[in-house]
Amino acid sequence: MASSPSTPRPGASAGASVAVADVSEEDVKAALDRAVETFGRLDFAFNNAGVEQAGMPATDVAAEDFDRIVAINLRGVFLCMKHQIPLMLKGRGGAIVNTSSGAGVKGFAGQIAYAATKYGVIGMTKSAALDYAKDGIRINAVCTGIIDTPMMPRFTGGTPEGVARVIAQEPVGRMGKPEEIAASVLFMCSDLGAFVVGHAMVVDGGQTGG
Repeated sequence: MASSPSTPRPGASAGASVAVADVSEEDVKAALDRAVETFGRLDFAFNNAGVEQAGMPATDVAAEDFDRIVAINLRGVFLCMKHQIPLMLKGRGGAIVNTSSGAGVKGFAGQIAYAATKYGVIGMTKSAALDYAKDGIRINAVCTGIIDTPMMPRFTGGTPEGVARVIAQEPVGRMGKPEEIAASVLFMCSDLGAFVVGHAMVVDGGQTGG
């Protein structure tokens, strides 16, 4: 989550403010309170917290593991929007980008819980976007492919064979970079994306194109 440092409240200093938090409702509210206290208002937010699922057939997924993935990947996005939107309404607008996935536009074997949450993020994004478009709040999603983040060694098993298996899913022949996702998010938050509303932008190196 972020707030613009370009227009801080009187007496506040511009710059960055870091808050350690998870996506429980209490922590979400505390992080947003800190952002507003520091910068005066909330202009944009990138809701990017998420966890992966170990690959396995649907009936092998434990109910408690399913619930945990839903609580973080889906409920967490809902809680963020629930508390971000009122702050943006006070500021007469803003932009929110939620992280979905290629698994939100195409099914993947062994990913029933993860795919459920990422399809759900797109549905929530589109519905909330229609609720608040008239209020000057633009809500969109980014559907990422295989990105080289600290999550990836867990997904690949940390072996060269696992990395090669994952990269083989990408027509471009490599993993994406976090900076490439950031650029897409910045576009949707900026005035360049002023007419983009309720959109799920796929940034995945062609992974779901086939």
